[in-house]
Amino acid sequence: MSNFIVKKVAVLGAGVMGAQIAAHCINARVPVVLFDLPAKEGPKNGIVQRAIDNLKKLSPAPLGNKDDAALIQVANYEDDLAQLAGCDLIIEAIAERMDWKHDLYKKVAPHIGPDTIFASNTSGLSITALSDGFDAALKARFCGVHFFNPPRYMHLVELIPTATTAPEILDKLEVFLTTTLGKGVVRAFDTPNFVANRVGIFGILATVIEADKYGLSVDVVDDLTGAKLGRAKSGTFRTADVVGLDTMGHVIRTMQDNLKDDPFFATYATPPLLAKLIEQGALGQKTGAGFYKKVGKDILRIDPAKGDYVAGGGKADDIIARILKEKDPVKRMKALHDSTNPQGQFLWAIFRDMFHYIAVHLETVADNARDLDFAMRWGFGWSVGPFETWQASGWQQIAQWVKEDIEAGRALSSAALPAWVFDGREGVHGARGSYSPSKKSEVARSALPIYQRQVFRAPLAGEGVADGKVAGTTFFEDESVRVWHQDDEVLILSFKTKMHVIGQGVIDGMNRAITEAEANFKGLVIWHPDAAEGGAFSAGADLQSMLPLFMSGGVKAIEPVVHQLQQAHQRLKYAGVPVVAAVAGLALGGGCELLLHTAKRVVSIESYIGLVEVGVGLIPAGGGLKEAAVRAAREAKGNDILPFLKDYMLAAATANVSKSALEARKLGYLREDDVIVFNPYELLHVAKVEARALFDAGYRAPLPPQIPVIGRNGLATILAQLVNMRDGGFISAHDFKLGRMIAETVAGGEVEEGSIVNEQWLLDIERKFFMELLNHPKTQERIMGMMQTGKPVRN
Repeated sequence: MSNFIVKKVAVLGAGVMGAQIAAHCINARVPVVLFDLPAKEGPKNGIVQRAIDNLKKLSPAPLGNKDDAALIQVANYEDDLAQLAGCDLIIEAIAERMDWKHDLYKKVAPHIGPDTIFASNTSGLSITALSDGFDAALKARFCGVHFFNPPRYMHLVELIPTATTAPEILDKLEVFLTTTLGKGVVRAFDTPNFVANRVGIFGILATVIEADKYGLSVDVVDDLTGAKLGRAKSGTFRTADVVGLDTMGHVIRTMQDNLKDDPFFATYATPPLLAKLIEQGALGQKTGAGFYKKVGKDILRIDPAKGDYVAGGGKADDIIARILKEKDPVKRMKALHDSTNPQGQFLWAIFRDMFHYIAVHLETVADNARDLDFAMRWGFGWSVGPFETWQASGWQQIAQWVKEDIEAGRALSSAALPAWVFDGREGVHGARGSYSPSKKSEVARSALPIYQRQVFRAPLAGEGVADGKVAGTTFFEDESVRVWHQDDEVLILSFKTKMHVIGQGVIDGMNRAITEAEANFKGLVIWHPDAAEGGAFSAGADLQSMLPLFMSGGVKAIEPVVHQLQQAHQRLKYAGVPVVAAVAGLALGGGCELLLHTAKRVVSIESYIGLVEVGVGLIPAGGGLKEAAVRAAREAKGNDILPFLKDYMLAAATANVSKSALEARKLGYLREDDVIVFNPYELLHVAKVEARALFDAGYRAPLPPQIPVIGRNGLATILAQLVNMRDGGFISAHDFKLGRMIAETVAGGEVEEGSIVNEQWLLDIERKFFMELLNHPKTQERIMGMMQTGKPVRN
């Protein structure tokens, strides 16, 4: 075994991408130094410092914890190049100008260490041309490493070698990018714009051409090509506005300059509307206007005929919306192909254009069909890749329809589909791998040892590989949970409810899983199969399932369920074997309370954790406030408890949800020894490792604590602040009531300061207030409002 440990990274260029790449390195606890030109006025590192300061203002936030901006080292090319020798990886991220990059490379090359990997974050320039002038040793350690914007959130990184890049360099980088930074790596050929931008930008250009042909406005196109197709909600034109029309124009020019022999070259012409907007300085979101313009609260759309902005809001026709809801992909695609509706004809046309393009170009842009599909899924936010869509829709029938359109002159190019499309195949993805035209065979997935950490790798339609929903050996399964294992020493509990909400079935499942784990396993991991695909850990209590109980039996019918939830969480905490929560996505309300009661938490960086019950007019009653009191008392170590309690109480009273796992640690929902994982596909592996390690180290559940509380004196201090907030109009009377109940619970009730209570005492107070609130009309308004609209009601 040989380790490649990146102890320090240098990023050259403090622009939008460079600064955010540096920020994500800091998120992952990789020391980083950020370079740029020396400032002409003021402090010499002023350019870099301003870029770092700007990171705190960006949305979505590049940093998991804004305070960590201070950990980025600042440097300039005049004074600090000697620092490069101590870096294991240097990433260049300056503007997309070949001449500027070459000038910088001449300056930095003498300072690059003999084992340092040097990479460019170019979005499409030739990596081979960039390496011109390097000596042989540096050429062997140079490659492209193309992050997508924003780097923290976009899963894709393209890794682009030259003919002289040493293979082991690529393997080392893939390991670092996959586990440390949490990325999905696609190895691309050194062709213009690589894989995702080459295919994605063609898709945008084809969409513009077909929209014009069928007379569709930009808002209608975005409604058709967004969530309804399983793609980014922003659709086509809104996405272009977010990316920046100038950036898009640059990528198109790269295609125009370097793909003159491409049979689709005519498609790469800059659309007249795009050219006009760029000329006017309407570059999208960053300038306040592009294809869309926000005026007050209204979003206007560009009308090309008028050359001005008009009211937006156009939607798909009902008949097309119904077609797109068809679950059978074969029937759905046939309905679009046969449609006489302009919107249906438009959708078939953009699918046809994409299928045509990827078939013609697969051999030259990607090693295999899997890489192209993942590039589009991870780089452009598509839920299904274009080859996956083609295969699921009936390979041979689609191929025939595309061929007919090409021959009839309806396609964007007269290029014929390659012969391999018609070789009798039913698709490009199968159990043996994905088809590679350049190798004329199926290519299996990467066998790098790092992928052994991904128990279930990113799924691909057509592969037929078992996923976490059905894999392994099932011990128990019903409509709410699955309790299962992989024929090893760790039991797994997976919720099956929508957004993994917690109702009676999940409570029963927790108890069943704990009993089985204590009897026959080293530990229990709570993990859900959609953890890496944007699923929630748990959105909290299942209010919908409680409604019939409440309607038939009132509060008295609900109280036993709340009591059972509290006791189930206590069983998690005091189980005879370690329980580990494998958390990704939303962990709200009861979901947050659940993870607070486990022995350890293994948490994806993209986890959003908080006690949000006040949003529906309730207070946490699954032990969340009890845990706040326990933790504050422990952290105070015999000193005044109130300062330690205030942050916990404020987070619950304001329904504060962390914007990352790092922020959840700062808010106290995670402990310092909880593990933060950057690649969500590794979550289950790491959680199982932690559970086994705890057991093998002689795990014992904690002893039930005796808890000193702040009592009525501390409560009076908190209430005084709440009164000021209510009287100042900052909170409503009902918010004040909720705040008072939260305060009284964490204070231990109306007892003397310093009184010692047990956990059940605090749980009883939680439950008492929860029941009282359930009967309150204002709370009932909030619950019904949330269930009907999905948005909190302020009353």
